[in-house]
Amino acid sequence: MPPSSSPYSGRPTTPAHAERGRSAGRPAADEPSDAERAPAGALLLECAWEVCNQLGGIYQVLRSKSPTMVRRWRNRYVLIGPYVQAKAALEFEPRRAVGWIARLIEACAARGLKVHHGRWLIPSRPKVLLLEYDQLPAHELDLVKFELWEKWGVESPTPGGDWLVDGVVKFGESVRRLMREVRREWTGVLTGDGQGGEGVVGGVGGRKGRSDRRIVLHAHEWMGGLAIPLLKKEADAQSTDVGGGGGGGAGRVATVFTTHATQLGRTVAWSDEWFYDHLPFLDPAHEAAKFNVRAQHGIERACAQACDVFTTVSQITGEECAHLLGRRPDMILPNGLNIENYNVGHEFQTLHAQFKEQINRFSMGHFFPSYDFDLDNTLYFFTSGRCEPRNKGFDLCIEAMARLNAELKAHKVNKTVVFFIVTQRPTRSLHPDVLHMRGVLNELETVCKRITDDVGVSLFRRAAAKQRVNLDDMVSEYWTLRFRRTQHAFKTDPPRLPMVVTHLLEDDAKDEVLNKIRQVWLFNRQDDPVKIVYHPQFISPVNPLWGLEYDQFVRGCHLGIFPSAYEPWGYTPLECLAMGVPAITSDLAGFGRYVDETLPELEGRGLTVLRRRGRTFNEAAGDLTRHLLEFCKLDRRGRIDLRNEVERHSWAFDWQSLGKAYDWAHDLAMARAGSRH
Repeated sequence: MPPSSSPYSGRPTTPAHAERGRSAGRPAADEPSDAERAPAGALLLECAWEVCNQLGGIYQVLRSKSPTMVRRWRNRYVLIGPYVQAKAALEFEPRRAVGWIARLIEACAARGLKVHHGRWLIPSRPKVLLLEYDQLPAHELDLVKFELWEKWGVESPTPGGDWLVDGVVKFGESVRRLMREVRREWTGVLTGDGQGGEGVVGGVGGRKGRSDRRIVLHAHEWMGGLAIPLLKKEADAQSTDVGGGGGGGAGRVATVFTTHATQLGRTVAWSDEWFYDHLPFLDPAHEAAKFNVRAQHGIERACAQACDVFTTVSQITGEECAHLLGRRPDMILPNGLNIENYNVGHEFQTLHAQFKEQINRFSMGHFFPSYDFDLDNTLYFFTSGRCEPRNKGFDLCIEAMARLNAELKAHKVNKTVVFFIVTQRPTRSLHPDVLHMRGVLNELETVCKRITDDVGVSLFRRAAAKQRVNLDDMVSEYWTLRFRRTQHAFKTDPPRLPMVVTHLLEDDAKDEVLNKIRQVWLFNRQDDPVKIVYHPQFISPVNPLWGLEYDQFVRGCHLGIFPSAYEPWGYTPLECLAMGVPAITSDLAGFGRYVDETLPELEGRGLTVLRRRGRTFNEAAGDLTRHLLEFCKLDRRGRIDLRNEVERHSWAFDWQSLGKAYDWAHDLAMARAGSRH
């Protein structure tokens, strides 16, 4: 049974409700105590579509959390994911399996499932099993679909199916077959074949059943969790209970399911500004049919209903689950980071200045061909994330920037603001003019460096000889001419405004972000203090405009702005805090709600939680503009103080504190499974 002090009942729980996270200072990275270690004989398998397969935020959760899981579970922690060859080649290190895992892989191969064993090339190098799920024959896929419809009412897309839903069903069935063999090898329990055969407790290969051996399967999202209802269905048909239907003792699988965002909620919120106000009155089946996500919604609902412990990442997403999935979460598992990976001690101020100079270089190449402004008096704001303009608050950011533009003029605040919108959209290429001007800027830098090098040597020699110096005479005619030509080439002719978007978009006329920019008339005019740069590709070192990692870009900015209308958690503001960059989030984001409930002292100390719930778009835009104007009025010393506050409080979001919620969820699942034995 779980410790009596663990909050396993009542309202959904976060770590802060049981033990207040450290609000400042670095947590100790000592060895786990006996009470913190995983129960003896227990095995934890964590399953997700994004294991060694980066797609979105769950990848960051798994990647950053792995050291905390390995610290508690050691070699009894194994991740399960799909085998995607192109991704595995970059992130997966194959290893020869030994012991029970070697027998497991051999048994799976005999049943037609190929399993790759190795290590994930991330911190802590956790064990990984990647499944070649796509080998499931078509007739067996149809049988699984029928099983899901018969037991859980999951409707598969017709006609012709859906490649993503079919892939998820194949992966779920593959995980179910893997779990049968895990039970055999880890506990010595002989399972049925899933077609109505009986489970038998007994020896396997001379190994007797172990009553002290337990298994926890923790699955994430509808794409990774389908094995849970499949195991539940199988358990109900057998004499031995498995998965969500019960367990405990030999061979019982305790199950935990985490949804990071309901598929139906994300879809509906896209088109409904008052989503959370309308939520209690929505008919989930009707909305799923309306938006053609019946299969996704059905799978997610089945996972939530079948698991032993149902969890989500924030209280606000818990509201969705209660109304849309028919079950209130048992616990809240907030997302953290390995703050140690971002921590650079007192160097974070130095790095800010260093990477800001790189962004200055971008501004010179982008704006200076048309006009110049004082870079020492320029602030860099940004927003970033998946291109869901309303859900992510891009529309609100652009509206607030237009209002800020007017306010800076009215208050005569001598600041220039460059606002970056960083997302991913279909593009044909970098805009030729943007790329050309960057090339000319690079040439200008080369010419200037060559002139200063030559003049420096000559100047030193003449000064040592006490000769009179005329600097104009010291630059050769060749370099003088090349300098003038390059400088002339750097100016646009005829004069034109700097580009708003850095790339050629596939569908310029229908792009929501660009159309919102057009609507508010932010066209990078010289007399406008607010400039816009819409960058429809994620920033990376291979991009010729940057030569920066995304994290380095963030460090160089002054403020991150993420006023989401729908955001189950929201890693972007948390990443800002980890790097000492002030940020704005909203009370409609799980992260913002978590801060409101557990760390209200952070409000006004580098993190702002914008009030959006129950408020109109115009009201939220007005408040956001006010916050931005206040930030613009800060002097350099004030901005440095904010960065210090942010960096100091970032340790409250380290996995060493937030990871305890996962421990409680796993312990609760084993306790519930055991109570049904």
